[in-house]
Amino acid sequence: MTRALLLAATAAVTLTTAAPAKAPLFETPAPIAYLYDLSAGAELFAKNADQRIPPASMAKMMTTEVAFELIDSGKLALSKTCTVRPETWRAWHGPQAGSTMFLSVNEQVSVENLLHGIVTLSGNDASVVLAECIAGTEQAFAEQMNALGKTLGLKNSNFGNSNGWPDEGRTYVTARDLATLARATIERHPKLYKQFYGQPSFTWGKTLGSGQAITQGNRNPILGKVPGADGLKTGHTDEAGYGFTGSAEQSGRRLVMVVAGADSWNQRIEESVRLMSWGFAAWTAKPLFQKGATVGSAKVQMGGDDEVALVAPRNLAVALPAGLAGSTKLKIRYQGPVQAPIAKGQHIADLIVVTGDTPPQTMPLVAAEAVGEAGFFGRMWIGLKQLVGMA
Repeated sequence: MTRALLLAATAAVTLTTAAPAKAPLFETPAPIAYLYDLSAGAELFAKNADQRIPPASMAKMMTTEVAFELIDSGKLALSKTCTVRPETWRAWHGPQAGSTMFLSVNEQVSVENLLHGIVTLSGNDASVVLAECIAGTEQAFAEQMNALGKTLGLKNSNFGNSNGWPDEGRTYVTARDLATLARATIERHPKLYKQFYGQPSFTWGKTLGSGQAITQGNRNPILGKVPGADGLKTGHTDEAGYGFTGSAEQSGRRLVMVVAGADSWNQRIEESVRLMSWGFAAWTAKPLFQKGATVGSAKVQMGGDDEVALVAPRNLAVALPAGLAGSTKLKIRYQGPVQAPIAKGQHIADLIVVTGDTPPQTMPLVAAEAVGEAGFFGRMWIGLKQLVGMA
């Protein structure tokens, strides 16, 4: 069953201002837009966020995420060398092949450099070479993309290739899923995210004739325009229009945004900057709990302990309209009792925060300590208590 526990000591937190909290308004000509506050677990803006759309090169975020998962699990080395197959080079060479890293036929390229080519240069060639290097074929790699997508909670997305090239509708995403994917990359792979995302340019390949090195700039429309911007990925095809999934962090507060279906390069820039700037200016973060602070407890089933303390895995804050606030109500929600064993740091509950007219905000809570399964006599004692109605 779902167990919702009111916090005894912090059931209501009053943040004093002159008016109750009410979500500020934002309008955009972009057909699809979404803004999420990672620090507060708050959806700040949504316009057609669950509409299926072709991702174009934003699909490369999933290609990168698959690689990051393999690297951090020790199954793939950044130094691993990949070969540019002649067939792959022919398919992804020339103006008709879109964005390119300018790879050469039979070239040996490290996973590290291919990732720079994907993230910074949006190289279609780099994406396919990496996919084939990891899984043998691009189709096999797409199966890995979809399997990981399910694990990450992408509820309305499918990937038919590694670079987002139009494929008769087999590849599709939603703005909400793109934000979920961005969040997974940022939170699950912070070191790799910092290493590869947000780079202003990357140099690879040589020009014909003069042989000069080719340096290409990052297309990220908020880099250098929004303080703290460091990711993630643009996308464009005639089918998809101009899109962008981005992130920025200011004073420890991180936002993720998606704009899709924009009708021009300039509109993508303008609306991306506007949406992200509005998120930081129109909303503010009010601290709730410091990392490691005990927020409450959860009942444990068949464990060595009857309860486990719930702590904040990071600094938790509520997102509020700037200059406004109201009575903030907190409650803990979890499926309980939680079945033992439980690992220390395991996400087993959520803190639900409601303030004024703003949507509920959800933040993770984790186990403060590990709880092992009850031993033989412990299980007998638990069964006896249940039999006589003590549990």
